[in-house]
Amino acid sequence: MFFRLFLLFTVVPLVELALLLYLSDLTDWRFTLGLVVVSGVIGTWLARSEGFRTYRRIQQELQAGRLPGAAMVDAAMIFAAGALLVTPGILTDLFGLTLLIPPCRAFYRQRLISWFQAHFTVQSFPPGAGDRFGSGPEVIDSHVVPRDPEP
Repeated sequence: MFFRLFLLFTVVPLVELALLLYLSDLTDWRFTLGLVVVSGVIGTWLARSEGFRTYRRIQQELQAGRLPGAAMVDAAMIFAAGALLVTPGILTDLFGLTLLIPPCRAFYRQRLISWFQAHFTVQSFPPGAGDRFGSGPEVIDSHVVPRDPEP
């Protein structure tokens, strides 16, 4: 895991820098700088609008009494998209943009859910299972007793 993170935090910025330098070589440094700034501004605006839409969806699902599982995953991906779009670079901007497009986000959501299901186990106990582990939930009342001062 450490090696993957090391690669992520070293190789990706180097590739981004090489792409930006190559683009500035092909065009002009002002165009490249403008592209980075414009993609950051537009990405922030898109992430904000998608975030508000997802927030409303979460509220609607909670009001209907449902758990907003898919909407919460979408919210996390939109947050990551905003961070990627603000980060200067071409690859991070493209990946961040795909995280903001709902069909692409649905594809990523399915991949994330299958990855979580493969790597994590959720155990729940059926109703009445507390009988096997004792008499069920108990409330224990307590209070703090100060020490007697030592003579």
